[in-house]
Amino acid sequence: MAVYTQVSAEALGEFLARYDVGELVSAKGIAEGVENSNYLVETTRDRFILTLYEKRVAADDLPYFMALLDHLAGKGLPVPPAIKDRDGVEIQQLCGRPACLIRFLPGVSLSHPTPAQAEAAARALAAMHRAVSDFAPDRANSMGVDSWAPLFERCGRSLDEIAPGLYDALGAAVEKVARAWTPDAFDRCAIHADLFPDNVLMRGDTVSGLIDFYFACTDIRIYDLAVMHSAWSFDASGTRHDAAIGDALIGGYAGVFPISEAELAQFPVLASGACVRFALSRAWDWLNTPADALVTRKDPLAYMRRLRHYDPTLAAGIA
Repeated sequence: MAVYTQVSAEALGEFLARYDVGELVSAKGIAEGVENSNYLVETTRDRFILTLYEKRVAADDLPYFMALLDHLAGKGLPVPPAIKDRDGVEIQQLCGRPACLIRFLPGVSLSHPTPAQAEAAARALAAMHRAVSDFAPDRANSMGVDSWAPLFERCGRSLDEIAPGLYDALGAAVEKVARAWTPDAFDRCAIHADLFPDNVLMRGDTVSGLIDFYFACTDIRIYDLAVMHSAWSFDASGTRHDAAIGDALIGGYAGVFPISEAELAQFPVLASGACVRFALSRAWDWLNTPADALVTRKDPLAYMRRLRHYDPTLAAGIA
């Protein structure tokens, strides 16, 4: 989450008038994340999240995301569907951007999850995968394996402005992991594809929300767990791996959705792919985030360091 588009109180008040949600009391920009503009909105009746979808989220993809959230909410999962206005419309326009008013979920995202919390979150991910067995819509992964080489070329030699040698190291990783990728060998379904700790809300050791589904797509099911593993089981710098967290993630998931021997054997490749994907997108954002955006840039090198855990032959020259 972030703020790229500024919304005035007057514009927001007019926007809320389309809904039966009360009158505007306050609105505060949310700086975390890098994808969309987000505000915490309080009205005389309740609290909501206002999301304005920026360039990376295509307007044509929004019906898929909304349908997935509605499907999961209908199955009883703790996800935040969009609020419909008085005419039954979910996707609106505000300040020249597609926008949705989204149900606010209680809970906090964690900077340092415990093994118990990691296990609960992985169980929630597995429950989500169970719940989409009858979800028909399909969306290609916009940050999937086929996108890596083109994004790497778009970043180009500017990668070495982030760290000396990053261009060569990331290029080698893209090539090796893509060669080892076997997309037709494993189950596919709708996946979250971005389930970082800040996209899981907790109340104690209980998951109260899975949020930020704007990279959701159809892809390898167990890759979703690999993304989680790469995001949850390292410190912020990517230097230290916490095996207890990693084991809790795999054990929690397997307790709901068994993991095959073939999936376990391929897991280091899938997790390496997660590292490549996030190193690339973070590098692109690092090089291209507007200077005046209320957004915290994230270090792409943290994912190069994680990559070494899954494949010690890669990223050896990155400090």
